[in-house]
Amino acid sequence: MTNEASSSDKSPSFEMTWGSSTSSGYCSDEESDSEFEQYFTARTSFFPKARKANVTANVTASVKQDEQIEWGKQELTTADIQQKVKEYNAQINSNLFMNMNKDGSYTGFIKVQFKLARPVSVPPPKKGGHDAGGKKASGVKRRTSFYLPKDASKHLHISSRTSAREVIEALLKKFTVVDNPGKFALFERSERHDQVYVRKVSDDERPLRLRLCSGPNEKVLSFVLKENETGEVNWHAFSMPELKNFLRILQREEEEHVKQIVQRYALARTKMREALAGSTPG
Repeated sequence: MTNEASSSDKSPSFEMTWGSSTSSGYCSDEESDSEFEQYFTARTSFFPKARKANVTANVTASVKQDEQIEWGKQELTTADIQQKVKEYNAQINSNLFMNMNKDGSYTGFIKVQFKLARPVSVPPPKKGGHDAGGKKASGVKRRTSFYLPKDASKHLHISSRTSAREVIEALLKKFTVVDNPGKFALFERSERHDQVYVRKVSDDERPLRLRLCSGPNEKVLSFVLKENETGEVNWHAFSMPELKNFLRILQREEEEHVKQIVQRYALARTKMREALAGSTPG
């Protein structure tokens, strides 16, 4: 159910419609005596596997500049905005209308799809200040991590003044996600000429303006929340338990690779010895 709220002139209002629930991929051990938060990975490999060739058909940020539709750079007067809002509202079949404000700003809804490959961390449920033995609970910081469903999507009620960075922060707040917002980025996705184009939305861009200029058609423009892939991993954005967990994963992978190599050479050595034993000197 969507709860509409009037926007403030000074600060944008955020509201979320809930269409799906989170699914657990990680868990935290509340009974552990570790001085660090518990963080268990459900992944078998730290490094991403190679994608299939057909996935590369999706064109990302390397799309030619002349092919990009830069919705946010259109110059709009107040009259233009009023006309576009009217046209936008006439095209939708729901109650997710855009509304003009007296100061020239406007409010409306954007739909954000979640395409997260890694889990998100949330605070553990509160169980009171004392344990079963009556002892005061320790101040150990713990968290629980979840994999969000890949088909999850949320409607967010925002203002034309709301930036992409504020959208990300609002989404994380609605999910009570405690991860650094810098780990995430908002992307715009469009389908044209049987191809998919994806562009990273900068932090200071206004998503509702992009939505208004492109219209309500999700194929023309849709928003996706993904990990902020900058080409290099920003290790400083991770917590100490996460980094320790990554090191354990790397160690397990290294041990597994060493085991496989040793087995391969042992098998080759055995076959060579069998061949030598069965051959006749010539």
